[in-house]
Amino acid sequence: MENDLLRWSETLAAIARTGLGFTASLYEQERFQEVLNVAADIRAALDEEVPASEWAGEWMKSVGKGVPGYVTPKLAVGCVVGNDKGEILLVQRADSGVWLYPTGWADVGYSPAEVVVKEVHEETGIDVEPTRIIAVIDGVRNQFTRVPLYSLVFQCRVLGGELKPHPLECRDVGWFSRDALPQPLVGYDRWGPTAFDAIDGKLVDVTFDPPRTPVWRGGDLE
Repeated sequence: MENDLLRWSETLAAIARTGLGFTASLYEQERFQEVLNVAADIRAALDEEVPASEWAGEWMKSVGKGVPGYVTPKLAVGCVVGNDKGEILLVQRADSGVWLYPTGWADVGYSPAEVVVKEVHEETGIDVEPTRIIAVIDGVRNQFTRVPLYSLVFQCRVLGGELKPHPLECRDVGWFSRDALPQPLVGYDRWGPTAFDAIDGKLVDVTFDPPRTPVWRGGDLE
């Protein structure tokens, strides 16, 4: 239920901000601002340390005009990397302490594959070459994050380098076998089997989140 409330509040806030970005009608602006306030109330109920007024204020700051104001999920680019022992490269996030494959925001001016190479080297010290896409994952739906984002996950081949965690972004990095994984490891049930099948050299289909029926009342992924 908490994850549903998060998704509903973020969706209402996105609809309201997009509407404010496209309408010139004062009447519609008032209605969208009210929707934004309702979304802020829901969001504040999930995080009592941040009042609804602060959520509404932050969302209002991000309202743009026209196409720049169309609110969409952010894009993160991640990487599954295996070694000769069949182990997977994981990082422990500095902000949350959870373990996950190396990942970072998609930067303007880089292709997704270029972001992967850059992020893996920055976070772990390992140099890689992207070989294929193995997953496209909704971060909120899979409880990876509380920020609406899609994670585009590549499989990569190791070219060289030495393990060295980024001093600001990572608490730790390491290679792990499937029977000795670190905890807490976020979303592993969703991406883990595909990741290790890919590392083992198996042909894998691209993993993605299937549509729910109905979308707003459908259950979360098993």
